Amino acid sequence: MLRNLAGGELSIGELAAPFRMSFAGASKHVKALERAGLVRRTVLGRQHFCRLDADRLAEADEWLRFYERFWSNRLDALEAELRKPETPKAKDRWRKKS
Repeated sequence: MLRNLAGGELSIGELAAPFRMSFAGASKHVKALERAGLVRRTVLGRQHFCRLDADRLAEADEWLRFYERFWSNRLDALEAELRKPETPKAKDRWRKKS
């Protein structure tokens, strides 16, 4: 739904259509997105129109980028450690515990 809203404002029915879900089901999803601050809804008569709140997505992206750097650094360090040649003492320690 968020990807579809990136193209512009859509009604709940338009959001539901690609997923073959009911209006009620789509509305429930939109409510969750509203609570998360990702979507804003405007009601005009019986029509409900939704639009993406890009500010909240930018905050989420910033948060994810921090952890992407964190985990990339950690995984790089793990890879470097695993590529080190094994010392005889390390082999002996593992054999004794087995």
